[in-house]
Amino acid sequence: MKLGIQIFLWIASIFFTYKIYDSINGPIKFNQVKNVRYEKVIDKLKDIRMAQIAHKDVNGEFANNFDSLVKFIDEGIYTLIEMRDSSYLQYDRTYRIDMLREVVVIDTLGTVSVRDSLFGTSIRYKNMAYIPIKGVEDSTFQIKSAIINKNNYRVPVFEVKVSKEIILFDQNKDLLKQENETVSVDGVNGPEIILGSLSNVSTNGNWPTIFDAKKQ
Repeated sequence: MKLGIQIFLWIASIFFTYKIYDSINGPIKFNQVKNVRYEKVIDKLKDIRMAQIAHKDVNGEFANNFDSLVKFIDEGIYTLIEMRDSSYLQYDRTYRIDMLREVVVIDTLGTVSVRDSLFGTSIRYKNMAYIPIKGVEDSTFQIKSAIINKNNYRVPVFEVKVSKEIILFDQNKDLLKQENETVSVDGVNGPEIILGSLSNVSTNGNWPTIFDAKKQ
């Protein structure tokens, strides 16, 4: 009986030691995994932002789906222009003298493909719709675009987002729940990583600047 009690106490001791270790080490490992995955997702969102801004520059609006955005990168063309100040003399009938007129002259220099300008020889843009996390590679970002009214102007906007539950699909559910409730200047607030907005004129993301610093 004494030996049985000793074995039970040893097992209980090991169990509680493990639980203490896990309670301390679990959040540390969760944050490590989270930061690595967030960085991958945010890097892809930056590519999407770059492509969307180019789409608006050329077409006057943002793409509403990834198929059209990828097609635009494949086929889109930038027109290269040069703007320079110039002036000339023009006779003014009121004052009956030649007066100096200043103008801006726009010269067309040529064209360049959007693909070469944005991505060079890389073809990573072809998979920009997909979440870059092993285990959920078939999941895609949600993308929408719209035209909103701001100060009596019609303004194009877009939004791309993904749920944290997809990114951290295999992590501790209690820690994931806490992460979804994040409200911090150093964290990604809310249950999603979001680029842009459908209600405000913005091409920013809801992630902290530390993720931009890492890339730089």
